[in-house]
Amino acid sequence: MAKDKEKKEIKKEEVVVEADAKKAEPKTPKKKVISGILSIDATFNNTKVLFADKGGNTLFWSSAGSLGFRGAKKGTPFAASKVGDVIGSKAAILGVKDADVVVLGVGSGREPAIRAFMAHGIEITSVADATPVPHNGPKAKKARRV
Repeated sequence: MAKDKEKKEIKKEEVVVEADAKKAEPKTPKKKVISGILSIDATFNNTKVLFADKGGNTLFWSSAGSLGFRGAKKGTPFAASKVGDVIGSKAAILGVKDADVVVLGVGSGREPAIRAFMAHGIEITSVADATPVPHNGPKAKKARRV
């Protein structure tokens, strides 16, 4: 009877399956870009930074909102410096040596974003302000009659 129990017992063999562990690939650029255009859109509520090659093709972008800043904190100079830092590190990995800067808007994140980008050893060749300025503006209100 003891032998019958042994026969009924099913021996489970442990099968060790080695999963193909994905190793973190070294951060090597997909393509080599030496110079590009940094576009900074600094509004009162947010700061958006976009990096493109000389042809205008977007390579990467970031904003204060995408980094986790919420509400009024998105428009602060600190948030803008963090955005510039993220874009600067990505550009340094790509091998960027110099960049032209185009700034739009009147927000407080204009200067800090540029300074944080420059901290990664990238030379700024030119800074252009492309903030739209109305030439005539909307029609004035009619005169008030008393």
